[in-house]
Amino acid sequence: MATLHLGKTRVVALFRPEHVRYVLVEHPGNFSNQGAAPSDENGANEGLLTIDGERHRQQRRAVQPAFHKKVVEGYAAVIDEYTQEMFKSWRVADTIDLSRAMQELTLRIVSKCLFSIDLSRQLSALGNAFNAFLGSQASAAEDLLNIRIDNPITGYGKRRAAMRQLNMLIYTLIAQRRDSVDEHNDFFSMLMTGTSGDPERPKLTEKQIHDHILTFLAAGHETTANAVIWSVYLLSQYPALREKLQEEIRTVLAGRAPTAEDIGKMPYLDWVLNEALRLYPPAWMQLRFVAKDFELDGVHLPAGTLLMLSQWVIQRDPAIWEEPDEFRPERWDPVNGEHVPPGAYFPFGGGPRMCIGMPFAQLEAKMILASLYQRYTPQTDPNYQPGLKPLITLRPKNNLRVLLMPVNSNAEVQWKRIGGTALDGSERQGCLPALLSLFGLLL
Repeated sequence: MATLHLGKTRVVALFRPEHVRYVLVEHPGNFSNQGAAPSDENGANEGLLTIDGERHRQQRRAVQPAFHKKVVEGYAAVIDEYTQEMFKSWRVADTIDLSRAMQELTLRIVSKCLFSIDLSRQLSALGNAFNAFLGSQASAAEDLLNIRIDNPITGYGKRRAAMRQLNMLIYTLIAQRRDSVDEHNDFFSMLMTGTSGDPERPKLTEKQIHDHILTFLAAGHETTANAVIWSVYLLSQYPALREKLQEEIRTVLAGRAPTAEDIGKMPYLDWVLNEALRLYPPAWMQLRFVAKDFELDGVHLPAGTLLMLSQWVIQRDPAIWEEPDEFRPERWDPVNGEHVPPGAYFPFGGGPRMCIGMPFAQLEAKMILASLYQRYTPQTDPNYQPGLKPLITLRPKNNLRVLLMPVNSNAEVQWKRIGGTALDGSERQGCLPALLSLFGLLL
């Protein structure tokens, strides 16, 4: 454990898998999410990520049918359709801003699958709004001095402008859906008719519906986009592993577009995504407030203490993982792979608050990766340094741009022809430098 103080708030960071299980799985009712999210209007404080207790249980249960296995498999057709549409404008030898492309693709997919709306004409504007909302952090003046200036040149002003744009979209969608709620059977309709878990107000308020929509639009596209981006980055650094993945895709698909059934037949693709989520977890940290005093391993933790559980740290701990900084998909082989203790790997959280959209996100990421590597060999510039931007999610500091090369092409030779040098992943950082670099202390 490590203790630090942020103003008057005592923060205790926990680094052991058994502590993760204690908080997330074994005693989740002793901890609260309330206050772990922004308290101003820029936070979706009535969304599923932040509410607690009976309200959380009731509202999660109300929308759970949207994420049942058969329903999620039904989303595969939309995922494939929109992915193939994106490829229509791509050509071999093009350089693609994959960060931007994945953000727009996943935003379009989640809006169609969960809300039955096509945002294709609004993707650029909405992408910019979500970038301002999710991709900038509060300044010291905001956090420590409580100075918030709402104008176009401040970070706070940019986030407020983005929030106003997103609010306009979401409240307009709510008003439109009220007139046609019986015509749809989707996540949106479940919100419109779901129960709140509050006996005094059994139905969800407009603000609660708004916050749920904002939460799922934001988290539903941002985390999946980042998972795909980091997967492509890692595969670009390890060409032998990328070739192994492409061979599996070629064998299973035989030139066909992937289906949900096909994805279940590609174990190496599953291992690749698991390993990318281990090294670069989109949700890199979880926070919980202690609801009542308790003792953990002889340490007294009073009510109000803020606990920090970092996927980034624990999933790179050399005491748990062999060669923790290496990209090794084979470690997930259920027969010959590593033994991972419970609580050591939690990219989607754990316990009753485990990400409800996990099956959807996994299917979406795998289908996009399968389609991408079926058509192309995306390769990063050998001099590219992603950097790290740990805000609400873990983004690359610098957008990932890739050169689209043919399948089976030699990436190293191609880049040398344009004056580059290939990377072999040998200059990996250790656990402590990696943790420091996460916060920009070494970059």
